[in-house]
Amino acid sequence: MWLTEFERPSQSTGGDPKPRLLTEKLRKLLPMEPRLRDNLRVVFVLIIFSAGSSEHDLDWKFCGTWRHGKGSLMLNINLTTGCSEISVSANNSSLSIDGQITAQCRRSDRIPLGKFGLEEETPFCLYWEPILDQLKLQLNQKEEVGGENLTLCWPARMQRSCCTDLSYGANADEARYGIKDGMVKADPMSDKIMTAYSFKGDPIDCKTLCVQESQGSSQVNMASRAQHPCPHSSEVEMKEDFRGQNVTAPTTRGVSAESTVTVYLPPALKTAAKLRSKVICTFFKNNSLFQNGHKEDRVLDNVVEITVENEVIVNLPDPIRIGFHHGKMHLRRCVSWDTRKDPSQVNWLEDGCKTEQKGPKYTECLCNHLTYFTVLVQMEPRPVRHLLALTAITSLGCAVSVISCVALIIYLCRKRRSKEQSIPIHLGLAVSLAFLNLLFFLTGILANVGGESVCPWVGAGLHYALLSSFTWMGIEVFHTFWLVYMVFIPPPKPYVWNLVGFVLPALPIIILAAVGDIYGVRKVVPSDDVSNPYLMCWMKENHEALLAHYFTTMTILAVLVSSGVVMLFLVYREIRTREEWRQSRVAFLSIWGLSCLFGTTWGLTFLDFGPLSDFVLFLSCILNSFQGFFLMLRFYMLDWIRKQAGGSALGSTSTGSTRQHMLQSQEKS
Repeated sequence: MWLTEFERPSQSTGGDPKPRLLTEKLRKLLPMEPRLRDNLRVVFVLIIFSAGSSEHDLDWKFCGTWRHGKGSLMLNINLTTGCSEISVSANNSSLSIDGQITAQCRRSDRIPLGKFGLEEETPFCLYWEPILDQLKLQLNQKEEVGGENLTLCWPARMQRSCCTDLSYGANADEARYGIKDGMVKADPMSDKIMTAYSFKGDPIDCKTLCVQESQGSSQVNMASRAQHPCPHSSEVEMKEDFRGQNVTAPTTRGVSAESTVTVYLPPALKTAAKLRSKVICTFFKNNSLFQNGHKEDRVLDNVVEITVENEVIVNLPDPIRIGFHHGKMHLRRCVSWDTRKDPSQVNWLEDGCKTEQKGPKYTECLCNHLTYFTVLVQMEPRPVRHLLALTAITSLGCAVSVISCVALIIYLCRKRRSKEQSIPIHLGLAVSLAFLNLLFFLTGILANVGGESVCPWVGAGLHYALLSSFTWMGIEVFHTFWLVYMVFIPPPKPYVWNLVGFVLPALPIIILAAVGDIYGVRKVVPSDDVSNPYLMCWMKENHEALLAHYFTTMTILAVLVSSGVVMLFLVYREIRTREEWRQSRVAFLSIWGLSCLFGTTWGLTFLDFGPLSDFVLFLSCILNSFQGFFLMLRFYMLDWIRKQAGGSALGSTSTGSTRQHMLQSQEKS
């Protein structure tokens, strides 16, 4: 194993093939005892590597898979200052990290890992940043379980001595439980299950590492500087006549001046700092160290720490102003790192900070306490343009549709005596649309009044009403197909349609509600005022709710629209030769009414992209929110036309073929 590792070209030497060639020559020149020969190879290659590399590691990453038993798991941490070694060990119930590699961090702790005990294996990665004195553990990247980022040693001020160049120590024993597939960065170490891995470190002046990354000229060094920049600290002495001061982060080579950070320290800070008069501002440029593990948002590149040594300062009457210059962004908010509850958890909170967005490329944070500060950029959902206008159209359309559906229900109930086969189906669609539009009209009000206590129920009801409406539209498609192509077989009884239209959509809702954390308050962010989102009761913005949305709503909608378009074409082909089709108003109402019945207008949802996105969005909003009104108008207009023509505007039902008769009956109803 050792020879295999050292024969591989080293990343620090730029992939130099000389060690491999020399090792091959050594194999031919040393016909001696195998174990002694292997040891000489290792020593020889180590000499070559140590002589050929003058760069030091700016970071260290160890990954593996923890093989454990099912049940309660623990993370054991025992870290002290120094630079001797770090050991990563594991058994059937605990993962342990011990050693002396930190400059300032001291920690001895036991952390329960409850949710990871459901599986027998847990992937993990351990990251070490010597410049920042930060050790971070990432557990489990599987989506179905959910990962967790633990900061074992959090960033501190610039220290003098850094512990770096961690090298693999002595071999550990193989076992049933432990760490398998261990690897450092991209280099595999062993595919066996080992009880422990140990790594020895070397102390070095931290300034040497910063000089190394600031003076590197190769592409490898350029990438390294972008990923592991040194923090910069600025000290401000608050004298008796302190009237406030601006502190600006120093710009480094290759970094745009537009990405700087400016901190304004108010005079109130002097009054609040009773014991000390020196403020330290530390500027970080490595957001990977401060990520909170959620894909919905990410931390801005710049992070600033503001401290007064050994003092906790909160509730400043005059807030600290931190200005962040960045690229063009829409959804962003100022946050601070709450280290009071659990310093190991990266926990960004908005408490104590106010966000002022002064343009798409500049954000100012007004905070009344001292800690780490940054801007959290929300990746999803995208901001919605013209949200106020779309909301007004939707509210008006839903209100009109509710009234129209009620009128249509009364109209269809009176026509049930005609015993037309389509009446119960039209009635079911009208009821489901009335329920859908009513809930959608009230969802904003209920979200603001009831919040999380009401929205899970309203969101589930809104989802049920939507699926029920789609199901009834699908029944309209299927029933039309039955009348046209299966004329000699009577269609199912009305109670069958009721079971399919009202009961079947409830099954996925019950399952999702049992899973939990699917329905709740949903924020729809307007592009013109991202700090004032529109609240509604719907599915949440987590991964589980997104999967539920695609597997239920979007799947049913895709099937409905595709089948509706096909059936609309087939019906058009059958009725376009009829005498009354030549009347433009009958033709328009026929196609328009069938489009509403078959749900084809919902197909505009899939066209919300490109330069016509705004137009498609408004058109979809108008057609679908007023759908109940259009359906009522269609039925009333066709009935009025039929009466004006003496009952034959759509053709007589007493003559012609059986297929013609079914088509005419369907079009009448």
